[in-house]
Amino acid sequence: MLVFIDDSGDPGFKLDKGSSHFFVISAVLFDDNLEAEKTALAIKELRRNLGFGDEMEFKFNKSCRIVREKFLSAVNPYSFKIRCIVIDKNIIYSNELRKNKKHFYAYTIKTLLKYSGEEIKNAKIKVDGSGDREFKKNFLTYLRKELNTKDKCVLEHCRLADSKGNVLIQMADMIAGAIRRSNSQDKNDKDIYKKIIQKHITSEWKFK
Repeated sequence: MLVFIDDSGDPGFKLDKGSSHFFVISAVLFDDNLEAEKTALAIKELRRNLGFGDEMEFKFNKSCRIVREKFLSAVNPYSFKIRCIVIDKNIIYSNELRKNKKHFYAYTIKTLLKYSGEEIKNAKIKVDGSGDREFKKNFLTYLRKELNTKDKCVLEHCRLADSKGNVLIQMADMIAGAIRRSNSQDKNDKDIYKKIIQKHITSEWKFK
């Protein structure tokens, strides 16, 4: 299994100073490597058909409505699953999570992967992320410790990857953005994007 993960929103808690009220982590799951390759090729072909350069990165927040719709429609025919977690940060009371963005980010990803109803197992996972070497090491160690036991392997391999060079992480970004937008009551396009990829969503967990 291949899993690609990205987020939408931000992990900060300064809600009165511009931090997003919702934080979404989206995981795109492929059971078949060839299907992942075909999906990646479709994204690259779309980029070219739209007249964008090969280095252009698809980002939900930087895309206009028509690009978002074309992107989600381009990947829709392929075989993949979507699991996501939607967190309303107003209901998070843990001081540790509210004060430390990195801990909140890591905790959210761990929670999504750990409680997947056995849908995610023995997975090769790529997560969008940079950060310093110390953070990467601690983050990956934390995930292995929390997710793998003697009787169960969720995580076969995991690494942080630059989304700029990976169109399937860009796909996870576009999907996370679509799902976060669907939870934004003040946006007139909130119902458009999620509807396109609805059939792929096996879990949309509204964390409580």
